[in-house]
Amino acid sequence: MNLLTMQNVTHSYTQRMLLENASLGINENDKMGVIGINGTGKSTLLKIIAGLVEPDEGQVVKGNQIHIEYLPQVPEFDDNKTLLENICEGKDVHTDRWTIESDAKAMLTKLKINDFTCKPSILSGGQRKRAALVRTLLTPADILVLDEPTNHLDNEMVEWLEDYLRKYRGALLMVTHDRYFLDKVTNKIVEIDKGNIYTYDANYSGFLELKAQREEMEQATERKNKSLYRMELEWIKRGARARSTKQKARIERFEELKDRKPIEEEQSVEMSSMASRLGRKTIELEHIKKTFGDRTLINDFSYIFLKNDRIGIIGPNGCGKSTLLNIITSKLTPDSGTIEVGQTVKIGYFAQENQALNPNQKVIDCVKEVGEYLETPEGKITASKMCERFLFDSAMQYTEIGRLSGGEKRRLYLLMVLMEAPNVLILDEPTNDLDIQTLSILEEYLMTFDGIVITVSHDRYFLNKIVTRIFAFEGMGQVAQYEGNYNDYKAVARDFVEESKPVEVEKKTQAVKVKTTKLKFTYNEQKEYNEIDQVIADIEEKISKTEEEIGKQATNFTKLNELMEEKSRLEQLYEEKMDRWVYLNDLAEKISNQSK
Repeated sequence: MNLLTMQNVTHSYTQRMLLENASLGINENDKMGVIGINGTGKSTLLKIIAGLVEPDEGQVVKGNQIHIEYLPQVPEFDDNKTLLENICEGKDVHTDRWTIESDAKAMLTKLKINDFTCKPSILSGGQRKRAALVRTLLTPADILVLDEPTNHLDNEMVEWLEDYLRKYRGALLMVTHDRYFLDKVTNKIVEIDKGNIYTYDANYSGFLELKAQREEMEQATERKNKSLYRMELEWIKRGARARSTKQKARIERFEELKDRKPIEEEQSVEMSSMASRLGRKTIELEHIKKTFGDRTLINDFSYIFLKNDRIGIIGPNGCGKSTLLNIITSKLTPDSGTIEVGQTVKIGYFAQENQALNPNQKVIDCVKEVGEYLETPEGKITASKMCERFLFDSAMQYTEIGRLSGGEKRRLYLLMVLMEAPNVLILDEPTNDLDIQTLSILEEYLMTFDGIVITVSHDRYFLNKIVTRIFAFEGMGQVAQYEGNYNDYKAVARDFVEESKPVEVEKKTQAVKVKTTKLKFTYNEQKEYNEIDQVIADIEEKISKTEEEIGKQATNFTKLNELMEEKSRLEQLYEEKMDRWVYLNDLAEKISNQSK
């Protein structure tokens, strides 16, 4: 059943056309993720759907009984009321006040907010966003419209929200950069591209394949039109006259081909290596300790950063991740311990919040304050050229910063950090407010960056692609080190939990004897261990055959969607079996070592 239809909507902001004759339908049980380059109108689309912005042309049609609940990027609260009052306001508390307040408290606690009677004004930006998320989720709605709901959520919170939205009975339309989140929650992707809206019946992984097919078809059509135009042009040059109906139609077709709008190539951010030379001595931390009040955030932490280190820092919100970054960058002094920084170290710090920018300053002038040009292996690149690489064309370079979207400001801030050619990049939640395409380019850049990368991030996809070592905050100020990416860390952490069983203690007079149980496979684990290699091989073969069938069904979209769903199911099963393979082989190795 259709809940809402956006018909032939056109909308512009300042000089930019965001949506042009665009249409979109939202049906029951749709879980839709909106993607597109920053500044293309993702947040504007959400506001139009939510009824907060009137389009220049076109209309949004929905039933009178359809209720929409909207989570903005920057939420607002009544600071004269308590947090709990803000969240419960407008809900039918008289019929079941206890249940609503109880649910609100449970959700706030899950999102690490424990003071329900505080005024919203004392909350951080991240806490306000999480509180607004609770307020939105607790309001009964037919359509949830969420703008960057995963920002300011740690990994545990993101997994909770994934589970909540998968089970949510209403429709969902959201903007998020979290690719794993999109894969697990959505069943449709809405792409905004050059004012057009394209809808794909797939999650993010399926979208990537379907988009590639769409672009190939568009390019094939464009090549055909160019060839046809050249042929018709020769015919016109020979002095064709509109003597017959057929000839008239051919001349009209020529005019249509001549006036057609060519396909624009998709723009993407360009980044090339910009690091300064890094000497042998980098950054050395020794016995660092930092407390706030009676809370110890970092206790006796030591580490010597190596050239080309790729460090990911994880842990719950408020545990001390940003504190560690501030100590590394000397923005904060530890209570005890020493920090030594090599003479050649040049730190570039991409903070959670953009540095204060003058809203009346033009983009190009802001960048030139950092540097008129940048030295790269390709030679000197001017500030203007660097702006173009970051999708600020000649017109946008002379736009006032106050007119940029939140995502464009974030991209400008990243450009300013990289313009300084640092050899140590420190990134605090870099994926917040960056579009997926820019993120992908940034990831490729970081993989080839000739220097040290230290990042705090809750984005599992980003951590898996970039980091090779994890620092995990594990409470009481302890920072544990794990080799590998986020998935490697999770596998080790899971094994640790499974093995942390209470030991049995026997008391005999004054002696204490600890019983230890030798590790061994259960019957089912042994059977699974013997068969899992073949199971994985069979799944790989099925994925390969499904991919071959997808290639044969390029024009049959119904069959194509079925195959994409089957491929997605198989890939998820493959990941699950690979996780089990890692666990079972680690267990087999531990069992073997017991006898040595």
